[in-house]
Amino acid sequence: MSTYDTDFHQWIEEQSALLRAGSLAQLDVTHLIEELEGMSARERRELINRLAVLLAHLLKWEYQPERRSISWRLTINEQRRQLALLLEDSPSLRQRLPELLVRSYRHATRAAMEETGFLTSPFPEHCAYSISEILNEDYWPAGH
Repeated sequence: MSTYDTDFHQWIEEQSALLRAGSLAQLDVTHLIEELEGMSARERRELINRLAVLLAHLLKWEYQPERRSISWRLTINEQRRQLALLLEDSPSLRQRLPELLVRSYRHATRAAMEETGFLTSPFPEHCAYSISEILNEDYWPAGH
């Protein structure tokens, strides 16, 4: 049985040591591939989740101007900061933003509906904000 199954931390240490030593033939290639693909998927999920939170708050900001709060502003600013860091660490994710924005927007409209109490969605079917607006710390949608 591999340490991958019994002690993940030890398995990572072993794989790192093998890589450093150039002992490529001894690597647990199958599990390494799974872990690398999993890391990539986690980065995409984090991007989708942060975008969804940001978009939900931008929608609430725009469609419920009378309920704007410091809390909403702080959440918008924090999500923008975290997205900037994520894109700085993984710049190749930027090219995936248009595709991931579609998924994020679906999640965001559902969350915004639940949080606003709207019985029918006043939100556009497709995201009306550009990626540059979404990520721009100076952009604040006007109220309807």
